[in-house]
Amino acid sequence: MATYAIGDIQGCLASFQKLLHQISFNPDVDRLCLVGDLVNRGPDSLGVLRLAKNLGPACVTVIGNHDLHLLAVHAGITSLQKKDTLRPILEAPDCEELIFWLRQQPLLHQEREYVLIHAGLLPQWSIDQAKELAKDVEVALRSDQYQDPLAALYQSTACEWRSDFSADERRGFTTNMLTRLRVCSSDGKINLRFKGEPHQAPEGFSPWYLLPPASPRSETIVFGHWSALGALITEKYIGIDGGCIWGHELIAFCLEDRKIHRASCGSHDDLISVNDLLE
Repeated sequence: MATYAIGDIQGCLASFQKLLHQISFNPDVDRLCLVGDLVNRGPDSLGVLRLAKNLGPACVTVIGNHDLHLLAVHAGITSLQKKDTLRPILEAPDCEELIFWLRQQPLLHQEREYVLIHAGLLPQWSIDQAKELAKDVEVALRSDQYQDPLAALYQSTACEWRSDFSADERRGFTTNMLTRLRVCSSDGKINLRFKGEPHQAPEGFSPWYLLPPASPRSETIVFGHWSALGALITEKYIGIDGGCIWGHELIAFCLEDRKIHRASCGSHDDLISVNDLLE
């Protein structure tokens, strides 16, 4: 039995299948833990969602910012953007089933000593606090009346933690941190605009994983979201967004032996041009 964490797939079904073949994935005995952004920008987000859903208990994914965008578009909270590749999902006969499945997924998932999130974690937060706050968002997204809390958290611009947040503000900040964070300040402010390489972080901000946590953590955090970072393998932090959508690689990290597996991307099946992404 093996458990694999896999980085941002973003609709690159061919690369996803290639990596699963490379690791000889067997859903009867192995497990997948996807770190979010299953969809968008790539050519077959519908295929990726269907594959992940059909794996049943052999697969869990945390929700990423692009997954959240899909939920918001489906709920009528926002509209498709020119660079989105989500329309086939919205027009699929099983769209409602796929959206329901996605809403049931966590923002934070713990697999033994590993904690999986899409983006980042404030150094001021303990793992237990992050779990509690993530659970609050998850309950809201899983409810039958999820549209209102989804609108509040999707549209949130909260970048600094406050203990007196309203429920909507608290969920918005939590979601921003778990699905969009790359850099933050030592006093807990987050910067949601920065997308560059770690050494290019704005003055006063550092990659979130370089700031020492306020309380000791025994867990190892596995995350994606930061393609400019690429693979990061340290004792306590595992970054696995290989930039597949940019023609680089899709990365799988085995939780049992800590080995990295890489599938090259950029085939005609998966790669779209940088110009298309930036339009």
